[in-house]
Amino acid sequence: MIPITTYQDKGVAVFGLGRTGLSAVRALVAGGADVLVWDDDPNRRLAAKELGARAAEPLAEAWDGIAALVLSPGVPLTHPQPHPVVALADSLGAEILGDVELFARGKPACKVAAITGTNGKSTTTSLLHHILIEAGVRSQAGANLGHPVLDFDVLDQSAAYILELSSYQIDLTSGLRPDAVALLNISPDHLDRHGGMDGYVAAKRRLLEMAGPDVPLIIGGDDEYSSRICQDMYAKGRKVVEIAVGRAIAEGIFVQDGLLQRAGYEDAITDLSNIDTLQGPHNWQNAAAAFGLAEAFGLSETQILHGLRSYPGLPHRMEIVARVDNVLFVNDSKATNAEAAAHALAVYDDIFWIAGGIAKQGGIHSLAPYNGKIRRAYLIGEAAPSFAEFLNGRVKHEISGRLVTAIQAAYKAASKSGGVVLLSPACASFDQFTSFEARGDQFRALAQEIAGNDSNGSSRRVAGGAL
Repeated sequence: MIPITTYQDKGVAVFGLGRTGLSAVRALVAGGADVLVWDDDPNRRLAAKELGARAAEPLAEAWDGIAALVLSPGVPLTHPQPHPVVALADSLGAEILGDVELFARGKPACKVAAITGTNGKSTTTSLLHHILIEAGVRSQAGANLGHPVLDFDVLDQSAAYILELSSYQIDLTSGLRPDAVALLNISPDHLDRHGGMDGYVAAKRRLLEMAGPDVPLIIGGDDEYSSRICQDMYAKGRKVVEIAVGRAIAEGIFVQDGLLQRAGYEDAITDLSNIDTLQGPHNWQNAAAAFGLAEAFGLSETQILHGLRSYPGLPHRMEIVARVDNVLFVNDSKATNAEAAAHALAVYDDIFWIAGGIAKQGGIHSLAPYNGKIRRAYLIGEAAPSFAEFLNGRVKHEISGRLVTAIQAAYKAASKSGGVVLLSPACASFDQFTSFEARGDQFRALAQEIAGNDSNGSSRRVAGGAL
């Protein structure tokens, strides 16, 4: 835990007591703050009280005198409209911030890498963490991925913190001064929380602007929004390392046909297509970003390549969870929008596709180029009727409703000729599951049950790892 002493002997309210909120309570109490908390869940309020906080409903008379409000990233700050607690804090003259801003004010003097982007953040974060650990550099990774930042250990100057940051977290942060930053890509997502695409792009850009003028900025240039930011940062004289996939660039790091290359050099650094856990152009972008960040932290090419080649992958990201003869089960539950689902659809053929949940803006229209790779679609959740309407006349499909029904039907069809039963929903999970992890865990369990109980007497095995 990183104690936060900024508010010693001052009142601080923490609103939202999930993992992030409770970590803020621990850090603030340890730093001597008088911590008030609120969450609609009484069990969470009790957990915070056991940490030394006082539960107080967000009313002016109860919160009068607070110096700050620590807001959960899930609570609307500005759009679609500010949560009432935001207006209350403003009326009380309290600053509004998140746990990452608290971390920025209290962190030890060791290096920090900050990673953002619509897709690929978690893989890049975990990959960089793995590379550093394999190179003997003590590091901890978290924020939007895994551990809340305030639950990190206090590390010395030789160590590193690696932060995966969402746009929500960036909105609540102003004083982070990272030592290296990566902006992977930008595509439409969370638009309701940012008032449209301009607000979403601005949030991502703010992370780059928080970094000092000499800080390496690793920026993907393959989409129009990130490319525009990349060129603007070049024009401002910033220390930009552009990354690209599928095309050569004049400066930076790029990947063509799986070959990781440095601009201006004839020989490739390595062939990423030979690394099972880094398959597909999206993972090549992640690998290029992690390579650039690791170099910014002083690692040698040899050290970085060792980490790339030994990377075990992440759950729920094109994770191979089972095989039964010629049927492969792939858990890509983390694909919560069409842009993310496209990556898995691009890698595989003969796909029996399980999709649906709570649709994002644009639905699955952008996935039309992959229709020819899909043998049949099995639609679940709230989006099933609208997805079915779009797929009519394009892709054979059926409305399964529930994941258990979908995977059973998909396996029955795939077992006749072979193929890939792919959960890549292109949707959020909250209509039927508590998280994308819960959705992926159920898919994995169902697939492994099928693999273990296959009644055809065929060879079968349960698989782990990611492709």
